[in-house]
Amino acid sequence: MWGSCTAELAKLVRRPANWFMLGIAVVLGLTFTYLLPLAGAAGSSSGAPGTDRGLASTMPSNLVGNSIGGLPVFLGAIMLVIGVLAVGTEYGWSTWKTVLTQGPSRLTVYSGKLFALAAATLTVVLTSFATGAVTSAVIASSEGEPMNWPTIGSLLTGIGAGWLIAMTWAAFGAVLAIAMRGVALPIGLGLVWLLVVQNLLFGVAAPLLSWVDTLQRALPGANAGSLAASLGASSGTPGIGELVGVSQATLVVAAYLVVFAALGGWLLRRRDVL
Repeated sequence: MWGSCTAELAKLVRRPANWFMLGIAVVLGLTFTYLLPLAGAAGSSSGAPGTDRGLASTMPSNLVGNSIGGLPVFLGAIMLVIGVLAVGTEYGWSTWKTVLTQGPSRLTVYSGKLFALAAATLTVVLTSFATGAVTSAVIASSEGEPMNWPTIGSLLTGIGAGWLIAMTWAAFGAVLAIAMRGVALPIGLGLVWLLVVQNLLFGVAAPLLSWVDTLQRALPGANAGSLAASLGASSGTPGIGELVGVSQATLVVAAYLVVFAALGGWLLRRRDVL
């Protein structure tokens, strides 16, 4: 088991696409969470409505919400791509046979991939918190504002929630790659769901149809958005809204993680990998 875990970690570290995804995640997070609100505050006339609010959203006190606010949608899409690449490239490169003839069982290799994905998603979440902390500290210092940091408990809760959401989307990408035995189609369908379908459900269909509103409360995106909102993520961020309580949101997202992971293992074990 440990050999499979270290091998999968080595694959992730040595794959340039993963570092590229991490860079995109950092740039998107900083741009939409800090740079655009700061630019809007700077571009507004003194005393204009929303100026103070835009600047206040970039302060250290909002670090937790700012760091996990993108995970239900656009940063979640990056996690999905990482999950697809971790598994789907084995089909594209026809390396499953080579890996499995070395001795480990399919479930052992799959468990190693999940372990590697857990490490990768935690790295992305920690990087988001670290870059957010540095950026908010610089902004607060330049504006002469006090640095009121979240408590250690709040930070750990936020990191745990962000890791849970990120790992759920990565596991979703992995199971799509196993089900479709490739990379392109799983990425395409996964991004369509994350960036289009669930946003249409949230913003268009749910306000019009009560049964759609009820349905979306059982979907991973709405629960991930509710979990992020409960920890301070801005409701102006796509996919963020307190549709359900924090307990339900946490349990539902965790349940989807277990289902995605178990379904991927079952499919990989039962089907031909070639």
